[in-house]
Amino acid sequence: MELRIVYESKPINVSHDTYRRECRYTRGIHIPFEDFVEILNDMSHDIKLYFDFHNPGKQIAPGTYLNGHSGLERSIASYYQNRKNTCIDGINTGKDFYVKII
Repeated sequence: MELRIVYESKPINVSHDTYRRECRYTRGIHIPFEDFVEILNDMSHDIKLYFDFHNPGKQIAPGTYLNGHSGLERSIASYYQNRKNTCIDGINTGKDFYVKII
């Protein structure tokens, strides 16, 4: 499995328990579980805190949908560039997105 950027024709709803609402996204990043775990382990403390703010208590497992944020987007781009020697076009745009762990 490989990372994919997905553009949805109908928005995907992802719960945001901190805000107690659903967030709607038309752009998603589908990422392999093993890669996502490594990205989480490599995150700076501040980015990890912000990730936890947007995804409190969410399970990190295949099939899980998560709320994205700019720090996570940069972490994903950096991981693929530095660890996989791959530049992912369209990943670091600053636009809202969800993450689906595959």
